[in-house]
Parts: sequence; structure tokens; C-alpha cells
Amino acid sequence: MVSPVLAGQSPVRPFGAVLTAMITPMTDDGAIDLVAAARLAEHLVDQGNDGLVVNGTTGESAVTHAPEKAELVAAVVDAVGDRAHVVAGAGSNDTVHAVRMAEQAADAGAHGLLVVTPYYSRPSQEGLYQHMTAVADATELPVMLYDVPGRTGLRIAADTFDRLADHDRIVATKDATGDVAAVAAHTQRTGLAWYCGDDSLYLAMLAQGAVGHVGVATHVVSRQFADLTVAWDAGDHGRALDLLRSALPVVDALNGAGAQAVMAKAAMQALGVVTNRAMRLPNVPASDAESEAVRDVLRAAGALDLARSAR
Repeated sequence: MVSPVLAGQSPVRPFGAVLTAMITPMTDDGAIDLVAAARLAEHLVDQGNDGLVVNGTTGESAVTHAPEKAELVAAVVDAVGDRAHVVAGAGSNDTVHAVRMAEQAADAGAHGLLVVTPYYSRPSQEGLYQHMTAVADATELPVMLYDVPGRTGLRIAADTFDRLADHDRIVATKDATGDVAAVAAHTQRTGLAWYCGDDSLYLAMLAQGAVGHVGVATHVVSRQFADLTVAWDAGDHGRALDLLRSALPVVDALNGAGAQAVMAKAAMQALGVVTNRAMRLPNVPASDAESEAVRDVLRAAGALDLARSAR
């Protein structure tokens, strides 16, 4: 099945419209399960994604390593690269390491890069600018910046966005700041393609000039978000709001505790897309009670029935 948003692709949406920040399936002993990753990627594209982000925070990028990251990119590209944009995380607070990840992702066939602000070290805006520029210079791939101060302790300043937007390969931003009001000015001033990075704020950010979404709840509600995008583009804003409202219980279940990777794995196991919810420390899998709570939400949303009918 081809995503309904594919027909609307344009340079305005350089990475498509609806992307899921994909979990990284693992075996019970913690090894990356490339077969399951390919199967998950196919499922997500079938459900409406026209892009996927691999090796991001939800993919447990902090605890996966160089050969694994490249192998995961290659497996996902092989599975869906002819139907969806595959964007690889290349984020680190070590610029040399981030550059190396970008190069390896490019060699593995990625279509673009997601570059998060350097975390923990909290550099100056000049240091941030030089870091992002170094990664963008490392390959020929288009770059999506990732502004998520809640995780990094650092926000990209307006004048830094202006400078970064001058780089030929920096074409987009994933905005997880929660600052909806700033989107209109940022998009008008920089010309960057703005992607919402907070599931609950997608419609609000579309109204401010965003062009797409990078989500976690889209593991489950990709179809609603794809249909929402089509409705918004068609001017049917009432239907877009109804679709967002229908997805909110799942959005809350996968994001409410702040453990998106944990809950997304529990959801994918409940749907039968992955066989377990194994994770690497310091994250631990959802408990049986947490997993059952997620299952209850999916059951109420009708997602379990849909999953059974698709099998």
C-alpha cells in the first residue's frame, strides 16, 4: 500500500510528510534484530508513513554502536527505501563522532540525516553552529536539524537557525521545543521545512507553517496522521481536528510517561509487529502492568482489531 501523502510530496516536504521515529527491535538477549526491523519498517510504510527515522532517540541510539547503526540503516533502506525516505540519526555531543556516524549512514544508503543539538555539554551558539555545519559538510545528504531542549538542555537560537539555513544541505528542522508560537516566524524567516516533533502538537504546528511530522505515536496511528495531513492540505480542518482527537488516547499512552521508546515497543509487541519488548540498559522494558495498560488503550482505539485483520 502506498502512503496517501506520497502524492503530495514536493521540495516543501523534503523528507515526506509523516515519519515515525522508529524503535530498534532487539532479540531477547539484546542483539539488534534486523529481520524484525525490516518487517517493522514495511508495516509502518504500509500504515501511511512516507518516511522513517532510524537511530534516533526512540531507536535507542545512545546504546547502539557504529556497525549496528549502519546495518540497521541498510536493512531499512533495503526493505522500504523505494517507498519512503529513510533518515538516519547522526547525533552526538562529540562532533568527530557525529561526523563519522553521518558518513557511515551515507555509505549504508540513508536518504537524509537527523542531527540533534549536542547534549549534556551545552556548547555556545557558535559551538552549536560549527557542530551542525561540520556534520552537514561531511556528506552530500540533506539534513534535518533536531531541536529538543528538554533532552539536550540546549535550544537553537533564532539567529543560529538563520545562519544554518544558509547551508545548502540543511533543509529542515524537527521541532520538539513545544513553542508552537515561534514556528510561523521561524518558517517565514529561514525557509526551512518545519517538522513537528511532538505528537499532540501536529495540527497546531501545521497551522503555524509546519509541513510534516516526526512521531512516536505514529507507530500505531500512522493512518490517522497521514489522513490528517491530507485533510489539512485539502482545507478540511474540521476533519483534521477530528482525526487528531481520535489519535489522542494513543498519543497519551505512548508519550505520557516520557518513556517513548519503552511504550512504543510495548505497543508494537501488543500489535504483534515485534515479538518482544527487549531493551538495552539504562532503559528497561515496560512492566507487565504497563504493557497491559498500553494494550487496553490500543484495544479501546480499535488498533488490536485492525492488526488482527491485517494478519
